[in-house]
Amino acid sequence: MKILKKYHLAGFITFLVLLVLWSIISYGGMVNRQFLPTPSEVVTSFIGLITSGSYFADIAISVQRVLIGFVISVVVAVPVGMLMGTVPTARIFIEPFVSFMRYLPAAAFVPVFILFLGIGESAKIAVIIIGCIFYLTVMVMDVAKQVDLALIEVSQTMGASSWQMFRKVIFPASFPGIVDAMRTTFGAAWTYLVVAEITGASQGLGFLIMRSARFLRAGDMYLGIVTIGVLGLLFDGLFGLFQRIKFSYLRR
Repeated sequence: MKILKKYHLAGFITFLVLLVLWSIISYGGMVNRQFLPTPSEVVTSFIGLITSGSYFADIAISVQRVLIGFVISVVVAVPVGMLMGTVPTARIFIEPFVSFMRYLPAAAFVPVFILFLGIGESAKIAVIIIGCIFYLTVMVMDVAKQVDLALIEVSQTMGASSWQMFRKVIFPASFPGIVDAMRTTFGAAWTYLVVAEITGASQGLGFLIMRSARFLRAGDMYLGIVTIGVLGLLFDGLFGLFQRIKFSYLRR
């Protein structure tokens, strides 16, 4: 608990220092306020968007898109990654394709998805999926490959079948690493949100940022950026809480 308190205190101090630097630069007129608004201007934008009722609607639709894209990625990537990590033959056939797709930028698929899926929700979610699924697959594969060989040999000696070995040994041993990979990938999913929401969106935090930049509403733009960061911290905290509860035996 003391380590956690020190960690949170250090994080708070870091953000406080950034806020002070931001205030000095913006209030001091070191940068044009059209490019870097003051903290008070961002707060004014926050109040204005809440009053208009659009702020929380933008948050809700963006969270929905990220969650749907991420969940679909997990449902596909975890089984495929475990298969690649435990069956060498499967890895030989699947890994080259996954590695090829992993290096393609998600933004390059935007026109493809618009062509095939239109400009509705499917195209936006597809961008998030394509940005997450292949990285998560590779990370899960690496986790499965690193399961202690001694555990597998012991289970084989005790006569466990392949399915029993996977269910009782390999997956439980891999699960902490899989959750850690999911935590990392969920952070990446937010980075693809702005890309996803340029495909004909009329709502969402990415749309808010792009629209604000177009009309030089710097306060609204920075509010959207900060909101994504805050949401990312909240979800990351939930992942961290789950890990501390579920994998308490791994604490140092």
